[in-house]
Amino acid sequence: MTTAKSKKEKALVIVESPAKSKTIKKILGDGYQIEASFGHVRNLPENVLGFDVNNDFKPTYVIIPEKKKVVTKLNELAKKSDKIYLASDPDREGEAIAWHVRELLEVPDDKVFRIEFNEITPKAVKYAVEHSRQIDMDKVKAQQTRQILDKLVGYKLSPVLWKQLGNYRLSAGRVQSVALRMICEREDEIKAFVPQEYWSIHTIMDKDGKLFEAEVNKYKNKKIEIKNEEDANKIKEFLLNPQTEFIVEKVTKKESKRKPTAPFITSTLQRAASSKLGFGVSKTMQVAQKLYEGIEIDGTPVGLITYMRTDSVRISDDAHEMAKNFIIENYGEKYYPPTTNIYVKGKQNVQDAHEAIRPSYPDRTPESIKQYLTTEQYKLYKLIWDKFMSSQMAPAEIANKTIDIKAGEYNLKAGTSKILFDGFLKLYNDAEEDEKEADAKIPDLEKGDSVKCKEIIPKQHFTQPPPRYNEASLVKALEEHGIGRPSTYATIITVIQTRKYVEKKDKALYPTLLGRTVCKQLVNQFADIMDYKFTAGMEEKLDKIAEKKAVWNIVLKEFYAPFMEVVNSVMKNPQKVVIESDKKCPNCGRVMLVKTSRFGTQFLGCSGYPECKTIISLNNSVELDDIGSETDISGEKCEKCGGDMVMKTGPYGKYLECKECKNRRKYIRSTGVKCPKCGEGTIIEKKSKYGKIFFGCNKYPDCSFALWDEPTGNTCPECGELLVKKNTKNGLFETCSNKTCSFRRQLEEENRENVNE
Repeated sequence: MTTAKSKKEKALVIVESPAKSKTIKKILGDGYQIEASFGHVRNLPENVLGFDVNNDFKPTYVIIPEKKKVVTKLNELAKKSDKIYLASDPDREGEAIAWHVRELLEVPDDKVFRIEFNEITPKAVKYAVEHSRQIDMDKVKAQQTRQILDKLVGYKLSPVLWKQLGNYRLSAGRVQSVALRMICEREDEIKAFVPQEYWSIHTIMDKDGKLFEAEVNKYKNKKIEIKNEEDANKIKEFLLNPQTEFIVEKVTKKESKRKPTAPFITSTLQRAASSKLGFGVSKTMQVAQKLYEGIEIDGTPVGLITYMRTDSVRISDDAHEMAKNFIIENYGEKYYPPTTNIYVKGKQNVQDAHEAIRPSYPDRTPESIKQYLTTEQYKLYKLIWDKFMSSQMAPAEIANKTIDIKAGEYNLKAGTSKILFDGFLKLYNDAEEDEKEADAKIPDLEKGDSVKCKEIIPKQHFTQPPPRYNEASLVKALEEHGIGRPSTYATIITVIQTRKYVEKKDKALYPTLLGRTVCKQLVNQFADIMDYKFTAGMEEKLDKIAEKKAVWNIVLKEFYAPFMEVVNSVMKNPQKVVIESDKKCPNCGRVMLVKTSRFGTQFLGCSGYPECKTIISLNNSVELDDIGSETDISGEKCEKCGGDMVMKTGPYGKYLECKECKNRRKYIRSTGVKCPKCGEGTIIEKKSKYGKIFFGCNKYPDCSFALWDEPTGNTCPECGELLVKKNTKNGLFETCSNKTCSFRRQLEEENRENVNE
């Protein structure tokens, strides 16, 4: 087969995403038409299981309603084409999409071919067309089994939660529920953690006027444990005794080599993008997808990285050669190792169909194409480029020096490291902090040298609980347990947050009361489904199906019978569960319960209902402890009796109440700025239907004047429009509300507090 086409021959290439179309079209030329399926075109029906348990789990697929026009168009184009190439992504999900598209195309089999490429480069795409194949039905069956398992678990477990928790919007999932368990168990560890006090003793040592730091690390040649201040002071007292001698017992000098680590796979890219760039998992994958599909460079779309959903660290021979040439030419031969760096991932369940994540064109440095990339694209591309290129470079050479100092029965230790040759560190360092180059701070010492102690610094510490998961560390935990696959990590994390089982605060993942209750119910009743090893074992079975080592419907049968036995047992006697919060009712003092309205909104309701009907929105920022608090304000008078109004806090926010007649009205913060449009109203703080704060005239609807930013009351010296406050990372500014005016000036520091209140 050849990529060259006669004028009469037409070929249709069907991809998943339209973003790839321009890039592939540029490579293949006018003989090819590129169209997208926009992901999956068929799925199991929504309101039924969609497969026949009594007929070997035979599935029934339906066209996704919004894809009917897509399918019609693909069929029209396919009938006019001589050849059809199915070019969905090079993974199990992509193989299934190719099969579903093929099933819907009304053309002969000999016209349809499956192609896949790990990178969108001329060489890779043309090679794929020249080496097309048939659809791999084992991969399709593996994906189909995964889909049926997920549907079965969700379809059967969710009603259990509905009955027990009285919330018909809850859901359970084969993998999402296990991820939720990880987060809940970590929270349990944190709450059960009891901090233990311990101390460390640091010293400032002196050798001929040269100062250096050392730490007490041993007592009677055993690791020292200093449990309290009393013990620390005893050691301090001994070390400060003029009779105590500090003698260098040993000087150890050692040179070591630090090797680079493997190029990125999906999980390691997500973790590095989180720690080094501050990207969430979903953002990382979205930006990587765009880099893979193609960026316009000098009018030509170019795919810049290889496929970003992979758990393989393998690198092609071509990539090795390109990296070698680039490193030698740009950094010198000493930066390339004597033998090529080859990486192998130890886990057995690696899908090694394609490569690690790397730049498609290593010679396209991040700086050379920076002008064509957004800030986020540049940062992620640079991270991938640096990591890949460093993985092919020579090891770094490190000089380590350790000094052991004897003081009676105590031992003190000082150590430094110095980079002799940076090697791969020239481009990328896996460590959070760079290597210390503090060798100059320790004087040249020999065994038997005497040093003086200038200062003793005892430091108190407390053991810390394990950190809460963030998105990146949760991905790492899932991967280590063998749960999920590169293509599912981002979806798993998104789902548990969307379901309100988990919330993100300062990048950390916290289980909600609802999430903890759901998790507890599932763990107690469905131990296997929630078991880490069981879930990982199911992933291995899916891999075996793809490798022809297991039969898909037998795997499903083995799962179905014991699973349904437990489900049926639980459903026979579903116990109602209440979710108790740690809050007390502000009116009667009873425990507040987490409840769900018929519209799916969660709120806190008093457990004393119907005697006490107190409810509080969970989405409201008001703390229960603040309810009933009172604040005097100036200038607000009661419209009924003229008495002074005070601001009070209620379950749904702040309101004004008259001290005399107890008349109430909603509290609306006024800016005190006259409306420039009508001249009569005052600009007040408002909230859009989506919850966003804006500022508008209080004469609405008679006056529609509105601003997104708070007005300062000043007018622009250049155009006369109102000035507004802008709080930026560079400080607080007063800018013109007229978008065509560029006036801006920095506000004084005392004004900053008013804006941030």
